[in-house]
Amino acid sequence: MRILVLGAGGTGGFFGGRAAQAGVDVTFLVRPARAALLRENGLRIKTDQGTDVIVPKLATADALGGPYDVVIVSCKAYDLDGAIESIRPVMQQNPEAVVLPILNGMRHYDALDAAFGQERVLGGLCHVMATIGAEGEIVVMGALGAIIFGERAGGISERGEAIRKALEPAAFSPKLSDDINQEIWEKYTFLSTLAASTCLMRGSVGEIARTAGGEHFMRSLLDEINSVARGHGHAMRPKAEAFSISMLTDSSSGATASMFRDLRQGGQIEGEHLIGDMVQRADKLGLQVPYLRAAYVHIQVYLAQRAARQA
Repeated sequence: MRILVLGAGGTGGFFGGRAAQAGVDVTFLVRPARAALLRENGLRIKTDQGTDVIVPKLATADALGGPYDVVIVSCKAYDLDGAIESIRPVMQQNPEAVVLPILNGMRHYDALDAAFGQERVLGGLCHVMATIGAEGEIVVMGALGAIIFGERAGGISERGEAIRKALEPAAFSPKLSDDINQEIWEKYTFLSTLAASTCLMRGSVGEIARTAGGEHFMRSLLDEINSVARGHGHAMRPKAEAFSISMLTDSSSGATASMFRDLRQGGQIEGEHLIGDMVQRADKLGLQVPYLRAAYVHIQVYLAQRAARQA
């Protein structure tokens, strides 16, 4: 099986790099500048255990190679339109190729379905804490990651099994789910709560939880967002809800959302894709989500200020 990974940032670089390291046939589709850096230094994955250097197979827009069987899309949501155009020739090259997106949220499925057809777009998500370091290396924080994927129509397919088997040697957990929509909604619910809370309060989970009323705020925000998931038929299962509450009310936690870290640095954020989309879903269901809406207002103000600075 030949796999094309769009991008070699924190997420794509980690999963694609670990797969390539294990002997999986992985190629990275990257921009010319990133390709030059990777050719010079290799794809470096840095953990507490040291730094692994992988010699990656690379493709660029003018030299795609292929054909490929699976395209893993791991870009930020605000780069999705460009990503779709980048992989369109790849999808045309092999009519049996499938897209496996591991973006956060839900909104990207509409765009991918419109571009390639729903039957060619799997459901997917990932768990990993990784970012790009100062010298272009992949810096991994925390435990080993996981990719969870499956057919959005439900059940286990032959192509899903083939992908799981191909990724099995890699130093992360590939999980084939027979209910991927539930898995996606549970991550979306947790992540939206984490992003909305840390962005709105400009602090970590622990800093919020240690305030008077902080734990109540976190629980209430999670309840609001979980009500949206429930309205779509995917309320958190008890185990996932208990895990989320424990993570979001841990007074010793230094956890923040990547959206908050990007916001603090003045960067582009996935605010509309995550928080804005969740608010719009709540509105369509007629749900009251005051804490979530306050976070969305905050994010819109930030985006407007950032746009004004760049004008």
